[in-house]
Amino acid sequence: MTREEMKNRTKVYANRIVKLCSALPGNWIAQTLGKQLLRSGTSVGANYRAVCRAKSNSDFINKLRIVEEECDESLFWMELLVDNNLMKAVRLSGLMKEANEILAMVVSSAKTARASGRA
Repeated sequence: MTREEMKNRTKVYANRIVKLCSALPGNWIAQTLGKQLLRSGTSVGANYRAVCRAKSNSDFINKLRIVEEECDESLFWMELLVDNNLMKAVRLSGLMKEANEILAMVVSSAKTARASGRA
């Protein structure tokens, strides 16, 4: 996958997160978890753009780690939404699958960059 394709994929993911958060129930727990999910889920795409502007291999790897953390965090918030019956698992399964795929690609890219010594 090219950097441009990954930028697009993470942007689509962010837009899906926005739609999910806008569909959450209005109670304070759902809204609080939703705000956390909105921050971390949209941060995946924003931080991947920063990866594409890395100035060195170590900068590239460090920025990828941020994407990894944000993606994993967004999975955590989605799990909490399901665990607390605020959103049905079936409704989140596709989005969680996408998060796991993005996460796997980011981890793989970081490993490759560390092994090769270049971005």
